[in-house]
Amino acid sequence: MKVNKKLGMMTMALSLSGLLVACGEDEAPNTDTNMNDQMEETMDGNDHSGMDMSGSGDVPAGLTAAENPTFAVGDTAIITEAHMPGMEGAEATIVGAYDTVVYSISYDPMHGGERVEDHKWIIHEEVKNATTEPYEVGDEIDVEAEHMTGMGGTTATIDSAEETTVYMVDFTLESGEEVTNHKWVTEEELSAP
Repeated sequence: MKVNKKLGMMTMALSLSGLLVACGEDEAPNTDTNMNDQMEETMDGNDHSGMDMSGSGDVPAGLTAAENPTFAVGDTAIITEAHMPGMEGAEATIVGAYDTVVYSISYDPMHGGERVEDHKWIIHEEVKNATTEPYEVGDEIDVEAEHMTGMGGTTATIDSAEETTVYMVDFTLESGEEVTNHKWVTEEELSAP
């Protein structure tokens, strides 16, 4: 009798926990779907609406300032490629120039939602427990950077890797929004004014 009573209580507890989990699963996708719909309405291509375009100006430990960058701190340059709408053609002021390896990555956001493909850019110093050697296309890495909501803490796949100079920049979007300490723009994405 005691065994049957315990078994019955365990069965009931498991049923209730299953019901609670099922209810939670029903609500979460609807929230993510609504959020993704709103994001897609305002952005083209990859969903970058969760991107924090402005930054603190802090740089990861171990990042080395470039000795002879094409654009020095204080210089102005034109952004020739847009990671986000309103960026292309903006005049940027160089805040920092660093020699490193940049990666474009694909990952599944921590909060759920659609996979982000070919996100540009994170740098080698923003990889958790980074190796001394650069990663290669196809490698999986643990991301520390939180350039976009849900990016930090993900496991990402490297889509491209390049050793280059990266820049932290200030600029104004077409909308008039001021962006400060934006991370990162590569040397190939800037031109002289």
